Formats: sequence, structure tokens, C-alpha cells
Amino acid sequence: MTVKKRHTIKQLLQLSKAEKNKRIAVRIQTIALAMQGLTCPQLVEMTGYPRRTIQRWVAKYNDESIDGLVDKSRTGRPVKLSVDKHEQFCKYVDAGPAGATATLYGRDIQQILRKNFGIVYTLDGVYKLLHRLGYSCLKPRPRHEKADPLIQEEFKKTWDKGLKTLPKSTPISE
Repeated sequence: MTVKKRHTIKQLLQLSKAEKNKRIAVRIQTIALAMQGLTCPQLVEMTGYPRRTIQRWVAKYNDESIDGLVDKSRTGRPVKLSVDKHEQFCKYVDAGPAGATATLYGRDIQQILRKNFGIVYTLDGVYKLLHRLGYSCLKPRPRHEKADPLIQEEFKKTWDKGLKTLPKSTPISE
């Protein structure tokens, strides 16, 4: 591999030590090793990076110097629900379901997004959106509508006393 002499090996090693981003520091060190005459297969064995990746780093260094080793920004796909609408969406989610339902499901969130924001999300997209906004898929344990919390707490305090009154032949699993 041919590496242009933009820096000395010593300068490259100093730059890699001063670099805060570890990924860029490794790339600079790999360029320094390539300048020392190591072949691409040797660099692959030493660094664990694929041959094509190392060749791309060397080509970028040859064209643009150290700046070529820095990752360029990636745009990606724009989000459907804009950041300014997150707070309004969170209010709908925090308000919970309307009607007799006890929890919001992914399909319910899809309907909220479609009706109130005019946005269509897949179920997977709904769950990713909720995760990005800090929600989890955990749901509370269901409670019976006729359950009395005071009676349940009293039972928790006194349930083991009832075990002492059982006959000795009754098996108790723990």
C-alpha cells in the first residue's frame, strides 16, 4: 500500500495519542503502521479490521490527510413525528386509554398517531418511537375491580399465622 508522506510516523503517533475519539485514533495508528511498510494482510491481522476498510482509510488519508479519517455526518431518514410534537404526543400517551381498556397497546398508539397527527407508523416504528421518548413496554399488573387494597394488606401481614393452624400432615411447599 502506498501512503502519501503528509506526516511523519512520529507525528501520526502523537496525533493518535492526542485524539479524543478512539475510532479516529485507531485509524491514525493504522496509517502510521502502513507508513512503516506493513502490508494490508498484516494490518488486517493486527487490527482486526477488514482489508477493504483499511484500504479505504489509506485512500482517504492520501486524498484529505487526517480530515479524511473523520466520520462524515450521515443524514438518514427524517423522523415522521417532529420534535416539536413530542410533548403533545406524550400527553396523549400519559393520559392513557379512553373507555374500558386498562392499557394502551401498540395498535392504540398507531391510532393516536393517525388521528391526531396524520402520521402512519408500523408497530415496530411505534415501539421504537416510544423507546426514544423514554417509555417502556412494561405494564402494571392487572387488578380486579372488586379488589380491596386494605384487605389485601391485612392478609399479607397475617397469612403465615394461618399456616400454624394446619395439621402436621398437610404438605407445605416453599
